[in-house]
Formats: sequence, C-alpha cells, structure tokens
Amino acid sequence: MVVVGAHISIGFAYSTPKVLSVFFIDIQEQLGASYSEVAWISSIMLAVMYAGGPVSSLLVNRFGSRPTVILGGLLCGVSMVTASFGNSIVYLYFFIGVIGGCGLSLNLNASLTIISKYFLNKRPIANGLAMAGSPVFLCVLAPANQYLLHMFGWRGSLVILGGLMLNCCVAGALMRPVVLPRKPEKVEERPNLCTKPQQSCRNNAKKFLDLTFFKDRGFVIYLIGNVFFIFGAYAPIVFLSAYAIRQGVEEYSAAYLLSIMGFVDMFVRPGTGLIASSKWIRPRIQYFFGFAMVFNGMCHLLCPLVKCYAYLVAYAIFLGVSFGMVFALIFECLMDLMGNERFPSAVGLVTIIECFPILLGPPTAGYLVDIYKDYKYLFFMCGGVVVTGGLFLLVMNIYYYHMLEKEKPAAVREQNQTKTIENQDLVSASASRKYQSPERSMAGEC
Repeated sequence: MVVVGAHISIGFAYSTPKVLSVFFIDIQEQLGASYSEVAWISSIMLAVMYAGGPVSSLLVNRFGSRPTVILGGLLCGVSMVTASFGNSIVYLYFFIGVIGGCGLSLNLNASLTIISKYFLNKRPIANGLAMAGSPVFLCVLAPANQYLLHMFGWRGSLVILGGLMLNCCVAGALMRPVVLPRKPEKVEERPNLCTKPQQSCRNNAKKFLDLTFFKDRGFVIYLIGNVFFIFGAYAPIVFLSAYAIRQGVEEYSAAYLLSIMGFVDMFVRPGTGLIASSKWIRPRIQYFFGFAMVFNGMCHLLCPLVKCYAYLVAYAIFLGVSFGMVFALIFECLMDLMGNERFPSAVGLVTIIECFPILLGPPTAGYLVDIYKDYKYLFFMCGGVVVTGGLFLLVMNIYYYHMLEKEKPAAVREQNQTKTIENQDLVSASASRKYQSPERSMAGEC
C-alpha cells in the first residue's frame, strides 16, 4: 500500500506541470501572453517543487510522510481551484506555480523518502513502480484535460483538476509510518533532551542542508549531469502538443502524443527497475543512467526532422522509453551513491539546486520560439544540452570508478602497515618478556 500511495502522489507531482500545457494556447489567447510567458507557469511550478525539497525533508523528519503528503494534497487542490478565477498571467504564476508547486514538493519528497525507508533489497523495483505513477497519470490526464478543455474551458478544467488532486490526501493516508525499535532511556537523561532548542534547530538545518556532500566526488558528478538534463528535459514535453498542432495535427491527436509517451513510459520504468536490479547492471548503474540520458537527448535532436503524425507517434514512443529509463534511475543512482541514511539530505540538496535549471529551461525554449517562430531550435537546444549531460556522466564516472580503484590499494596498504607495526610491537613486547623471565629465575636461584 505504501507503493500505491507513492505511485499516486508521484504521479500527480510529475504529470501535472506537463498536462497543463494542454491549456496554454487558450490561456495565451484569453490573457494575451507569449510563448515564453505562458511557459513560466510550468517552469515555476517545477522549480518550486524542486526547491521545496529541504523543507519537505524537514517536515517528513518531524511529522512523517503521511501528514506531509496530506498537506501537499490540500495545497494542490486549493491552488488549482483558486487559479481558475485568475485574469492575469501573474495570478497564475502565484497560485499554480508557487502554491501548487509547494504542494507537489511535499508529495514528491515524502513519497521518495518513505520508499527508501521501507525497501532495501527490492528498492529499485519499488522505485520503478512508484515512479511509474508519472507516465500512468500523464497517459490519463492528457486526453482528459483536452476533453475537459473542450467541454468546460480552461477555468472549469482547473476546478475539476483541483478536485482530482485532493486524492493525494488519500495517498498520504496509505503511507503507514515505519515503526523503529527504541532503546530504553534513562530517567536522569530526559531533562537534557529539551535543553538548547536553538542548537537543535541548527543541527537539523545542517543535517538537511549538508554542504559536505560537495566534498564527495561521485555526488558532484551526479549533480552536474542532472543539472544539464533537467535544463533540457521538460521544454520539449511542454511544447509537444503545440508543435504537433503547428504541424497540422488535430488538437485531440496532439494531446494523445502525451498519452502515447506516458503509456510507453508506464511499462519502461518498472522494466528498467528490474534490469537495474540484475547482478550485471547493478554494479554499473551509473553508466546505465548516463546511456539513458544520451538516448533521451538524441530523441530531441531528431524530432525537428519529423514532419507527419506517424513519425510524431514514433518520436513519442522513443521519448517515453528514454524518459522511463532516466526517471526510473535518477533517484536510484543517488541512493546508490549516498546510501539510505544520507539519501533524504542528499535529495533535498539536489532538488533545491535543480530548481534553477528547471526554472530557466522552458522559458528559454519558449523565448527561442518567440524569436525564430519555429520549434526546431527548441528541440536542438534541449537535445544538445541533454546529450552533453549524458556524455559528461559516462566519461566522469569512468574517472570516478578509476580513482576509487586506485584509492582502495592505498587504503589497504595503510591498513596493512598499521597491522604490521602492531604485530611488530607485539613481537617485541613478547620477546622482552622472554628475556626478563630468565633473569628473574637466575635472581631467584642466587
């Protein structure tokens, strides 16, 4: 049931900023906004979702995943309903982007944290099933939003979408807290637990904003590669429906491209989790992650060559495969590097850094469309950035594992040297005892 709850909350967290793009053309017409201005809605929502990682981690550590996800569901529902009354693009920025993004942040980080606590040996499979919520909800919500847009307009659609997002509260109720055995406490030590509350708060802040992660070579490599990927990952999805309509595709058929991508992604994520759990891939999971990222970027680079709907469907299929691979591995690779204990702190720091590229990516792509009146430059830019990030991961992970193997013998040699010195000390001590015992016996005879 924990995986089911995480599936629902993660599904809404990742799919909502994408499926909102179905409303963008109508919002542009009614509010008089440009491509780059309307793209800020999704980018602000995603950026706030990522930036709220440390706050969400603190709430999860203090209150647990269940109340955190329930609060996030309430914020999401209220934000969508309130945004339906907006008459300016700035109004939508605040309620959909900021308030809705805060709710999604609480849902996402709490779900990832409880998965890492509940599962160990089967964690890649559990992560894959939980992360499969994104394509499942994308597959369902994209055509549903197009239908709602046709029947009720974008304002009525936001009200209904807000009601649907209240189901995150139900998902939070499924997340049963992990009960850990507690050691018996001494009565004399209890008064000391409440002393120095300010120092305790500082310690908690340091725990969830631990800058010592930047001393870890593997973490820095992972972070740089992710920043490249996040910058170019979402803009092609946000503008895919509009690009298809520009190519002469019907509106419903254009929305179904997102559903096709989500349907393929739905099966690829658990499959990637199974492959990543195998004994051949598990030790090389960082390389697998880099390959998936390069594959995703190549799909974007080839998209401008597509001119008919059949090829757009093929692009959506390959995009679903590549996205499924990347997002099934993106947090598993971080868990592999940092371990279960350090993962909540690491994921909070990663998400708050990633909010900057995700904030700038879609508006930059929309700005290119505004300047050149052509979508191909958007796909070229995003594809080039993502491929660069994937190649960086592949090359630098080779260097990273080479340095680990190089440093291991040095550590072993130091351990051997210390053991040799200890053995020599023991031998010399025992020899001195032997020399002292005959002298004592001779003294006794005299």
